[in-house]
Order: sequence, then C-alpha cells, then structure tokens
Amino acid sequence: MTEFLQRIGAFFDILSTRNVLAEIGAVALCLLAGWFVGAALRNRFRLRKLKTPTALTWSYFASEGTVVASPAILALGLVVVARNLMHAAQFDVSVLDAASHLIAAYVVVRIMVLLFTASLGNKSWMQHWEIRVTLFIWLAIAAQYLGWLDPIIETLDSIGVAAGKSRITVWSVVKLLFTLTLFVLVAAWISRWVERRLKKLSNLAPSTRIGIAKFANAFLIGLSMLMGLNAAGVDLTALTVLTGAIGLGLGFGLQSIAANFVSGFVLLMDRSIKPGDVISLSGQSGTSTENFGWVQELRGRYVVLRDRDGVEMLVPNQQLISNAVINWSYTDPRIRLKLPIRVSYRDDPELALQILLTACEGQPRVLREPAPVSRLMHFSDSGIELELRFWISDPQEGVNNVRSEVNRAIWRLFKEHKITIPVAQREIVVNNTPWP
Repeated sequence: MTEFLQRIGAFFDILSTRNVLAEIGAVALCLLAGWFVGAALRNRFRLRKLKTPTALTWSYFASEGTVVASPAILALGLVVVARNLMHAAQFDVSVLDAASHLIAAYVVVRIMVLLFTASLGNKSWMQHWEIRVTLFIWLAIAAQYLGWLDPIIETLDSIGVAAGKSRITVWSVVKLLFTLTLFVLVAAWISRWVERRLKKLSNLAPSTRIGIAKFANAFLIGLSMLMGLNAAGVDLTALTVLTGAIGLGLGFGLQSIAANFVSGFVLLMDRSIKPGDVISLSGQSGTSTENFGWVQELRGRYVVLRDRDGVEMLVPNQQLISNAVINWSYTDPRIRLKLPIRVSYRDDPELALQILLTACEGQPRVLREPAPVSRLMHFSDSGIELELRFWISDPQEGVNNVRSEVNRAIWRLFKEHKITIPVAQREIVVNNTPWP
C-alpha cells in the first residue's frame, strides 16, 4: 500500500514539471478536437437512423464502428503530429509517446468490443455495456503499460477477511467476477454461433431447432460458469452444500418455474405448438375465437402469443401442457366456420338456403373444396333456424373478418329477395273475463 502511494506521489511530481504540462496540454487539445469531430459524426449518424431506420446488420455495425473510432483515430493522428513537432523542438516527448500508445490501445479495444457485440446478434445485452466493457479493458491495459497493475493487485489483495481456512480479498472477488464474465461471454458467443448454424438446417423442424439451440445455450452457460469458478481457484467440492440448497429451493419455492422450463422443452420436442401456429386457449370445442392468437416465440418459461389487437400475451408453458389448447393449424390449416341465421316463417326456407350458398360466392378466402353447405337446423319459437358452413385455409389471417364479409353478403342478398330476419318477441294476452 505504501509503495503504491509513493508511486502515485512520484507520478504527480513528474506531472508538475513545465515540459510535462506542455505535453499534457497538447494531448488535451488533440482529444478535444477528436471529441468535436466525434460529436458531429454522432449527430449525423443519429439523424440518418431517425430518417431511415435500419436493422442491426454488419453494415450497420461497420458504419457505427467508423463513428465511434474516428474521433480516437483523429486524436491519435494529432498526437503523433504534436509529438513530432515537439521532438523537433528538442522537447521531451515521453508523455506524448505514452498517450499515442494508450489512444491506439483504446481504438483497438473499442473496435474489438464492437465486433464482438455484433457477433452476438441484435438483442444482445452487450449493446448496453459496450462503453463500460471497453473502458474496463482499456484501464487494465493502461495500468499495465504505466506499471501500476501489480501495485494495484497487491493493494486489493491486502484488503480482505478470513473465512475459515481461506481468505477472501477484494482482488479474489474481482478476479472471480472477471473470470466468470469472460467465460460466460465466450459461452454466449459459441451459443449464438450454434443457433445461427441450426437456423440453416432446413431439414430440421423449426421447433426442434429452437429446442436444440435453447438446450445448447443453457448447457454452455452452465458449463462456462463451472469452468470460470474452477479457473478462478474456487474449490468446486465446497459447492455441494450450495447445490443441495438450490435443489431444495427448486423443490419448494421454485417448483412452478422449474415446471415451466421442463414444459417448454416438452413443447419444443413434441412439436405440438410451434412458431406460426394459430391457437386458442379457451379449452372449448369447435372454432371458438376466445383468447385466439398467433404463436410468435417459444421461450424457456413462456410462449409469446399475439392476439388480433396486436397485444402480446405471455402464456406459461405449464398452462399449455396441463390445459386443453385448440391448435387450428396442427396438421391441417383448414378450418370450418359456422354462421347461424334465422328467417321468418313467412319466407321460403329453400330460397333462404340457396341465398346462403350464394353469399359465399366471390369470397376469396372461402374454399371451393370442401364446398360451402347450408342446413335447416330446427324450428324455433321466433323463426326457422338455418346455418351456413364453409371452410377457410388461412386462419392466421383472421377469422371474424371473413365472417363479417359473408354476413354482409347475406344481409345484402336477403334485402334483395325480401327475406326477413325476425326479431324475438313475446305476446302477452290479458283476459279481462271476471272469475265465476
């Protein structure tokens, strides 16, 4: 600790000399110029994104890499020019040499972190941690270059507490976190690469590919954590009690979460529900559209279901396993819709049945095979109950919209042929005859 403070004091003594202050001023001006250029480039890049939004592709990351690296590259060029000018004027340029090396290291680290983030995909959490990771790596490199890393490690290693036969220090905790993060990042990158490779295997079903990708991701993350703990010097045999406690917690408090994860793998393996399917969660038979929607994603704990209003509902996997689910596109996307119609007893039912079939003509989504049929169901108190039945092959495009179109055609044709749809009504007869 004392040695580290002495080095810091000597460093600030060197900074107070006139030659070093001049070099620091030159470096500051170069960095300021680079910052202004970077601000202008960022504004132009931001305006272009607002006008023409683009996906997070490699070309996008290449243009963003140019934006984030150009200020540092410009500052590096200016520092090199300032170094040559001051060297020609017989000045000591050791600070400018160090600054050029450190800025070059920052450029390399920033570009490498950006490329790594791009390789993880569009929804990677690394997109929000790029600057922090870059600064952390660059600070470690700068400390090593300036000769501060070893004293910092010794200082952090001297601060700690005794835990049984071992001693936990600040440096051991930092080392453990860094090692775990590094191994998890590598595992995430490998998992992403496996997922991209699986997407290209067209001979596998989409649900199977998703299941293999998710299993590989969970396996790699778990393995990387064990390898990271081992690399950090943690005795894995000491984790026996911890794993027992985790198992006990899963058995009691986390059983619902564990059941959802297991149900998710079952859904992926048996392919009963897959992305793009049209399902209904009502549990009723027939073509009920209650809780009707399209399967968007199969996640580890839930299924993303998008309804007709554009609202995405997260349905736990266990609910899909334990409850009845109507999958409208499980084996055959064709479904039959039924439209009940009531006509008056004063009208000809044969004409009404023919008109119902005519209403299906010209409807692009109504199938010709099987052909639509009309049926006389029964005679009710208010009128004759008819029913039109027809088939469609694209329930993912909506069901009630095609019902609406056919109903509108029925209403128009009934008006043309003067077919009456009776209104349910009751007649009350009042008898004023006195009691005998």
